[in-house]
Amino acid sequence: MTEDELHRLTAWLAETLPEIKGPFVAEKFAVGQSNPTYLLRAQSGLYVLRRQPSGDLLPSAHAVDREYRVQKALEGTAVPVPRMLALCEDHSVLGVSFYVMDHVGGRNLVDPSLPDETPQARTEIIHEMARVLAAIHSVDIGAVGLGDYGASGNYYARQLARWTKQYRASATEEQPGMDRLIGWLETHLPADDTPQTLVHGDYRIDNMLFAENAADCVAVLDWELSTLGHPFADLAGVIMQWQLPPGAEGRGLAGVDRAALGLPSDDDFIDAYCQARGIARPENFGFYVAFAFFRMAAILQGVKKRALDGNAANPEKGLKLGAYVPLFADLGWGARDSYG
Repeated sequence: MTEDELHRLTAWLAETLPEIKGPFVAEKFAVGQSNPTYLLRAQSGLYVLRRQPSGDLLPSAHAVDREYRVQKALEGTAVPVPRMLALCEDHSVLGVSFYVMDHVGGRNLVDPSLPDETPQARTEIIHEMARVLAAIHSVDIGAVGLGDYGASGNYYARQLARWTKQYRASATEEQPGMDRLIGWLETHLPADDTPQTLVHGDYRIDNMLFAENAADCVAVLDWELSTLGHPFADLAGVIMQWQLPPGAEGRGLAGVDRAALGLPSDDDFIDAYCQARGIARPENFGFYVAFAFFRMAAILQGVKKRALDGNAANPEKGLKLGAYVPLFADLGWGARDSYG
């Protein structure tokens, strides 16, 4: 954040949130490819600012206003979220829309293998992930004012059309694997597209904060892709992530001896989630996992395009992430018949 931007932000905060006392120091978090995020240090405490990136934006992308709205609505529910303080859509302040929220202290566990935890703690943390995901999908969307947060019905048809369009708009080279996967998804859409719930859209362990000395989740972050839709989209997204290579880039569990480490299996996680919601295990789950791979590939293609255009928060990392697009397409193709 430039000195001039910080000056304008200080003036805006003084008028909008006078309880926050400056002077301010803005420190950019290294994480967050989509919407740049800053820690604001002030006399009155710590806060977080999340803003749109600079440059040309794809339609409906980087919707910080939706992030703000959904988290504001979830205050007081069983879903842990930071307290929202203010949304600014006046581009004269920072040139883009942004919002400010309370800073929540906690552990950000980026690696799903949880290398620093005991086997018992690993089991508890993964089960907490299942519990919180079930809580998200159990929110009474009408009661919290989110009844109009997304279109009703045909969730997968709409999502497939949206992300295919986004992918085509950000494509930088031919990807036969993506074309093949898109074609299969178009002809295998589920006949039953209910129920409709709140969905997070990018639910994984590194978008959560956990208590310092316990398995309790204290905040679910990064709600940019949230909408109303099918809950199995989130569930399949977790399973998708775990099929990726382990390590800092893949952040998956492929090849990891999960039983020896105390990490629940895919089936264990699905069972824990279904038990928390009181529902039966899903049928034809391979479609949902294949779609999750496709959508993430489309997202990563957008990250790559922004990196090439010079608009990414971290261009070098953006290019590395974009290199995963063919792998995700292939894994999506392989997932079609892998889950019953």
